[in-house]
Amino acid sequence: MDKVYVQGMRFYGYHGAFAEENKLGQRFFADVTLELDAEKPGRTDDLDDTVNYAEVYEAVKEVLEGEPVKLVETLTHRVAQQVLKKFAIVDAVSVKVTKPDPPIPGHYDAVAVEIRRERGFETS
Repeated sequence: MDKVYVQGMRFYGYHGAFAEENKLGQRFFADVTLELDAEKPGRTDDLDDTVNYAEVYEAVKEVLEGEPVKLVETLTHRVAQQVLKKFAIVDAVSVKVTKPDPPIPGHYDAVAVEIRRERGFETS
């Protein structure tokens, strides 16, 4: 399977288990790997035959800047669900959501959750 990478997307959201996170918000980063058959767009050089990276960004933004949730796991799940719903050409998606500087005891650069989901998952 061919892969398209959309990496280093940055957003500001109000997600977290603590009230302060929901009130103040924080940065979130996302990396998405789309598994698809890129043979046709490779031949046609036509954007209509593949995924538009700007539309992928908007789909991820909708989740990460949208309705607050408590867990990074939930955000990651919802991004995968959103991508598979919006892009019929995508057979599977890997999503990594990173929360830099989490407000937890100790010193952490970041926490992240990465998942991979295949077509059919978006309806579950």
